[in-house]
Amino acid sequence: MTRSLARGVAGLGAVILLTLGLSGCGINTVPRQDEQVKAAWSQVQNEYQRRTDLIPNLVSTVKGYAHQEQTVLTDVIAARARATQMTIPSDILSNPQAFHQFEQNQAQVGSALGRLLAVSERYPDLKSNENFLALQSQLEGTENRIAVARRDYIDAVQTYNTTLRTIPGRWIASIFYPDAKVKETFTISEQAQQVPKVQF
Repeated sequence: MTRSLARGVAGLGAVILLTLGLSGCGINTVPRQDEQVKAAWSQVQNEYQRRTDLIPNLVSTVKGYAHQEQTVLTDVIAARARATQMTIPSDILSNPQAFHQFEQNQAQVGSALGRLLAVSERYPDLKSNENFLALQSQLEGTENRIAVARRDYIDAVQTYNTTLRTIPGRWIASIFYPDAKVKETFTISEQAQQVPKVQF
């Protein structure tokens, strides 16, 4: 009886040592970092949604002052519609085509909003409207939050992708997490990389 009890205790001790050894070697690193990437991505989407929610009020305010700027207003509304109508697949973070389509749609929204805010410069009454000023301030704050969320996402992806591509993380992922894939990150478009031309 004592011999079988001793074997049971020894077996339990071996299981505990094995568990501690595996947790100490980084076996949980891949899923922990994967969850960090997902959380950072959720924050990026949250900030883009905040910007999307501000657009109708901003367009309505500008429309009241700038009737002849219909093309700019239509562009903003169309860009917002494309961004909100995109079906985001569950594998977007490891699907380069879907990720870059999402990124492109959001860039079009940002570009259209930039043109809309530039139009406001032509209308002094609009620029002094309290509602417009409040919306413009909220939009600027949101753009800053988007930049921070994107930076945090990029950092999380860098850490995760580095783990998947270096040893021992690469070995651990191939053995215990064979479905783990490298995640996509944001890029800068060719147009954004062009040096702006300044004319005097």
